[in-house]
Amino acid sequence: MARVHPDIADCMNWAKGFLRSLVSLDDTPERIALGFAVGVFFAFSPLLGMHTFLGLLVAFVFGLNRVAVLVGVFINNPWTLVPIYGLAVYLGGLLVGFPPSASMPDLEWSTVLQSRFWAELAGQRGLVKPLFIGSTILSVGSALVSYPLVLFLIQKARSARQHPAARALPQEPSVPAQEA
Repeated sequence: MARVHPDIADCMNWAKGFLRSLVSLDDTPERIALGFAVGVFFAFSPLLGMHTFLGLLVAFVFGLNRVAVLVGVFINNPWTLVPIYGLAVYLGGLLVGFPPSASMPDLEWSTVLQSRFWAELAGQRGLVKPLFIGSTILSVGSALVSYPLVLFLIQKARSARQHPAARALPQEPSVPAQEA
């Protein structure tokens, strides 16, 4: 059997832990999947910095599973922020066009907390429209895909957990009864 690259193995272990956290919640699969989908919607939204607040607000107002919402919201984190918003700008740029000068200045990560970084970033106002449109499309699309996917995975995992013997034993073909 081929060995799995350590980075891929780490991603697979993360995904299993993520699924375990959702499966173990004390709620129906539908409510967990809905809460997660709402969280994913906010994770991909253009409202950077408001994700957690908005996700929890919607969870409280509509009585959603708050843990599931937060798990979905935290898909957007420091490690995924750049790929998510990079894809959003690219997708939005394909739809509404890219600004004529959209090159990011050569800045180090250590300058994020300095005013120079934010001044340079603010100079890229032409990226706001592609970012907003692209991330809105990603928000809606990701939420619509995540609900049925997570619902299926939770139902499958709970079913396997409730019936472990059914998974392990091979099914024998049924033989019709002979009438005398």
